[in-house]
Amino acid sequence: MTDKGDLKPPDDLLKAVLEAVVFAAGEPVPVKELASALGGVEESLLEEAAAVLAEEYRGRGAGLQVERVAGGLRLATRTDVGPWVRQFFRQRNRTRLSSAGLETLAIVAYRQPITAPEIQAIRGVDSTASLKSLLEKKLVRVLGKKKVVGSPLLYGTSRHFLVHFGLNSLADLPPIDEFNEILGMDAAMSALSASDSTLSGEETEERASEALFDLPEDE
Repeated sequence: MTDKGDLKPPDDLLKAVLEAVVFAAGEPVPVKELASALGGVEESLLEEAAAVLAEEYRGRGAGLQVERVAGGLRLATRTDVGPWVRQFFRQRNRTRLSSAGLETLAIVAYRQPITAPEIQAIRGVDSTASLKSLLEKKLVRVLGKKKVVGSPLLYGTSRHFLVHFGLNSLADLPPIDEFNEILGMDAAMSALSASDSTLSGEETEERASEALFDLPEDE
């Protein structure tokens, strides 16, 4: 039986194997790690294969491109097709979330870190079920606990939220009216607009980074 790392791809399959592994990894993969995992393939051969693959993508006007990030290789969408990719994920979110879920998500996005009682105060209804659904979909996560009586949990958006809405960071959150268009929601935005402490994207990011407990990594 072949041990992991001992199976070396033939030269005529190297480019295809590299493409498949980088695609499956979903994150930048260092060439050194690739070489080791592929049975000790020479790094120079992997570099050549990556260059050929990148040129092939460019030559046929593919929607993907080979990127070098943090010393590794990854497949990513071309910048000029980004708006349609973001539009797709925005539509997917609209179809997968209820009106209550979208409303709660909008409030968490602009007021994080925020507790369930604070969300309820803005919405005027219990948001427990909506928060549970957002947590299950990994659009929202627990940031820690607020240092007040009862130590209620603090909620904030996750990395998955950023990916789904095409944002690099919370500082990129659009004005409330634009987010209203993205979600197709009026109630949440009206509630937020009526609140005297709605924050800008940069202020939201700063508050989220100042959670009282260490932030857990997204799964």
